[in-house]
Amino acid sequence: MKLTCWSGKGIQGSIAIGNYCLLSPGTTIMSAKGITIGDNCMFAAGCYISDSDWHGLYNRTRPFRCSKPIVLKDNVWIGHGAKVGKGVTIGENSVVAAGAVVVKDVPDNVVVGGNPARVIKQLSPGRKMLKRDVLFQDADYYNENQDKLDRYILQGNSFWGWLRYLFFPTRKD
Repeated sequence: MKLTCWSGKGIQGSIAIGNYCLLSPGTTIMSAKGITIGDNCMFAAGCYISDSDWHGLYNRTRPFRCSKPIVLKDNVWIGHGAKVGKGVTIGENSVVAAGAVVVKDVPDNVVVGGNPARVIKQLSPGRKMLKRDVLFQDADYYNENQDKLDRYILQGNSFWGWLRYLFFPTRKD
């Protein structure tokens, strides 16, 4: 994961991330102006969010002239490898499909996909939606379940098994 805020003559990038967000490995968020991320947002692996083109089309020696803030409202989900460009607002509960390229505002309660992204499905705003904050309402219970999951996934792992994998891998590895 990479979070970058650029600063310089007359510019100061900022990234504000709400509560209970999930940023998966490979996510890149770069700001020269300002990026605001609401509560309960999720970013799948390999997402790219940038509020700047980083230079002009004709004057490529003067960076940051092409920047506009980005706003992701509460409970937005950005799919694997999706890209969000400058000046975009993504509405509450909306989903950006894997690989989509968002260059225009996205309304609340929709799924968008494609390049450029367009609405491909409406979500029912009246339907109950579980959000990430529910995972943390009982922290002890959540931590206990995570520990159980770790033990289950790692069962059978050992130092000797790791060495065997390094020097004598099999098709099962």
